[in-house]
Amino acid sequence: MTLTTIGFDADDTLWQNEAFFRLTQDRFCDLLASYAAPGHLHDRLLAAERRNLGHYGFGVKGFVLSMIETAIEVTDGRVPAGVIGEIMAAGREMLEHPIELLPHARDAVQALAGDFRVLLITKGDLLDQERKLAQSGLGDLFHGVEIVSDKTPPVYAAIFARHGQGASRALMVGNSLKSDVLPVIAAGGHGVYVPHGLTWALEHADAPAGHPRFHELHDLGGLPALVDALVAGDQ
Repeated sequence: MTLTTIGFDADDTLWQNEAFFRLTQDRFCDLLASYAAPGHLHDRLLAAERRNLGHYGFGVKGFVLSMIETAIEVTDGRVPAGVIGEIMAAGREMLEHPIELLPHARDAVQALAGDFRVLLITKGDLLDQERKLAQSGLGDLFHGVEIVSDKTPPVYAAIFARHGQGASRALMVGNSLKSDVLPVIAAGGHGVYVPHGLTWALEHADAPAGHPRFHELHDLGGLPALVDALVAGDQ
């Protein structure tokens, strides 16, 4: 096997994302403090997000709708219009927040783009992901960009067949075991887990310890050396 294609996740792999969701969630709890305790609100909001994924998908817009739904539920329909307005304003602020690249993000993509076909593979709201990519300054480094509704083994298999020579010759890098690592391994590729300090509860999964195609790095700074080692091992 010869490695030919490398996929990168976007949110919390190349740039900060979850931190802004946490800040907005704290703001949401402050707005509804007179109706419910923060812990209860967190649980109710998470339940709403899980329930709504099939309807709204991933991203800020679905998050905002889940907050509004939760606000209506915990107030028995008496949530003030001003609170709904504040929630919507918080969502707009999230959609306008400047991009903050994570350490080594540009260097890692740039180092690999000369020898491999590098792809950005992300899920979420189309317009928001396109905005973040444009603001990141990384767009010109990628040979292809895929914004998908979810990340599953068939989705990865199709992407790596379309942009490369199949999943068996591909590697995916990301901060989510559930979305970026496990489904790629299931499709026949290599998965590289780069943990982020904050992970959405719905993205938690157990690491496939001991799997020959599972790799873990402290940060993206070690990615070029890992790729070199994998390529050398194939020769």
